[in-house]
This record gives sequence, structure tokens and C-alpha cells, in this order.
Amino acid sequence: MVRAAVLPAVGSPLEITEISLPEPGPGQVRVRLAAAGVCHSDLSLSNGTMRVPVPAVLGHEGAGTVVSVGEGVTHVAPGDGVVLNWAPSCGACHACTIGEVWLCADALTGAGRVHAVAADGTELHPGLNVAAFAEETVVAANCVLPVPDGVPLTDAALLGCAVLTGYGAVHNAARVREGESVVVLGVGGVGLATLQSARIAGAGPVIAVDVSPEKEELARRAGATEYVVASDTTAREIRALTGKRGADVAIECVGRAATIRTAWDSTRRGGRTVVVGIGGKDQQVTFNALELFHWGRTLSGCVYGNSDPAADLPLLADHIRAGRLDLSALVTEQIALDGIPAAFDNMLAGKGARALIVF
Repeated sequence: MVRAAVLPAVGSPLEITEISLPEPGPGQVRVRLAAAGVCHSDLSLSNGTMRVPVPAVLGHEGAGTVVSVGEGVTHVAPGDGVVLNWAPSCGACHACTIGEVWLCADALTGAGRVHAVAADGTELHPGLNVAAFAEETVVAANCVLPVPDGVPLTDAALLGCAVLTGYGAVHNAARVREGESVVVLGVGGVGLATLQSARIAGAGPVIAVDVSPEKEELARRAGATEYVVASDTTAREIRALTGKRGADVAIECVGRAATIRTAWDSTRRGGRTVVVGIGGKDQQVTFNALELFHWGRTLSGCVYGNSDPAADLPLLADHIRAGRLDLSALVTEQIALDGIPAAFDNMLAGKGARALIVF
């Protein structure tokens, strides 16, 4: 039996309870978690913005140590440090064969399987495949990647979502070039990773936007050269900071119609807007035909940073070892499992960045 945070029903409070895990079967790995990040996507699953079979063990950003492996697993062994990969690629669908593994058709097929059993016999599902809000988890073998050398397990947890997403948004989706101006809307865990990645890309100026004035220090430590408190005049302020043209690139990390529209309005003619934030179906963004022609801007979505984790993790490790990427700077609070509800409340209130569960 291990302790886990279980979502009994959509919209219900999480319950900290004991669950029973099976031994890993063929092609499976059992992992003892060292740390897990509390991501806004977990909040979206709990409140119904994103769908998840329930009851479920949430959590998709984590790292830990392999306890045991099932038949046929050869790329990791007991005792190895691993990063959980919530969106594994099958390697065979159309998206995978054309190199867009982040859009794999089978990435979330594990969402409907039974992951564990609660103490009362209730079957539990794994939220986003990996169920990281637990002391231990059993996952498919392609849901674990070896932790790069020189990266502590507690830091490595953030590689599984926030950092891959932020780094990929800059380098894969927006393809930011040295000297380009970048505005990042939303200074949470992903936003801070995006700011650091823009700095690594040589962008300038790098402008952070958030509703909270208290996040300015976090943003500047991550690489922001300018900070704007969100308001009705945000786009105008960004144009003033970019030679009255607007930013070359805007990266939206909130997932709200208003901030997506602000990101679009903040870019120059011919600029690029990348939407990283996950919003609900009710968040409708509108454009008129004339402005689409006149501004010549590009608007694109971004899934998991458009990343191939197997290829991008070694690149991130190089930046970490060289001191260019500081994962600890993304974390504003370390908590236990029972601290997740308060972390959700802080997200809703716009407080802090990443809360990290340390087991």
C-alpha cells in the first residue's frame, strides 16, 4: 500500500488515501517518486476543464527511482533515476512517422485503464498516464526516461512538463532567433521556464506579463528584462517597449481568451503568437478577416512544447550543467501530498509559481 492523492469525482476535493498497486506486468515499470510538480493541468483535470476518467490519481510531472520492471523492459533497471513522460509516443501513428511525436494519436490511451485499487476496492485510473501524485506508481515503459547525469531527482521532476513545455515553446514552436523580442504572458512554472528559455535563445528584450506585481522579482531572475502588470493597456505598453512595433514573438501561458487576444495584439506586423496555456471550450477568441490580412501574424497552438522528450532532455541537461537553466528557480513552495489543495488555491489566486511535492 502507498499513499496517494485521489480525485473521487470531477469537482470534488482530493482525498489523501492508501492505494494498492500491482506489480509491473510486461512492458511496465514501477517507480518510487522523489518529487512531483503541481501543474495547472492537474487543476484543469480536477475541475472538469479537461476530461479524465474518475476516480483517478492525478499528477503528471514527476521523477523518481525505478523499483522494479516487467518483462521486456531493457532501457531502465531497478535503481535508475527516471523522469515520467505523460505523453509517450507510439512511434507508429501518422504523427510519429512524420516527426510530430507530441501529437501522437496513442499518447493518452492509458487514460482509460485501471491503474490501482483503493483500500475499499474501488478501481482507480491514472491521470494523464502516470499518476504522479502518489508515493509510487506503475506506468508503461515508454512513460519513463532516464534522468540525465548531474540532474538531482527533485529538479528532474520539473523536466517532465514545465521545462519541456517552456523550452519547447521557445525553441520548437516559436523558433525564437537571437535578438528577437519576446513577450511571455503568465509567470507560473511554465512561464518561468519560458522566460529562461528565451534568455538562452538570446532574445531581447524579454518582457514578462502577469496580473501579480509580486511576481516581478521571479520573472527578472528568470531572464525578463521588462515587467508589465496586466491591464487593458498591456498591448500598448509592449509596443512602447519594442520600438512601437510590437514584439516579434508572444508566448501565452495562461489559456484564457483575453490573454490570447492580448498576446496577438502585442506582436508586430508579421509577428508570431504561440498559445501554450490550456483553456476551456468556453474561451472563444475572435478575429476579423481584415486584421488577419493586414497584420500578417501567425497564431499557433503548442502541445508539450512540440517536444520529443527523448531528444530534448539531453539538450536541457547540457543547459542545466552549464548553469544556463536553473530549475530550482521555478519552485516557490515545497509541499507534501496534503498540500495539493492549497497549491490549487494559490494557482487560482495567481500566487507563486511551481509547488513541488517532495516525498
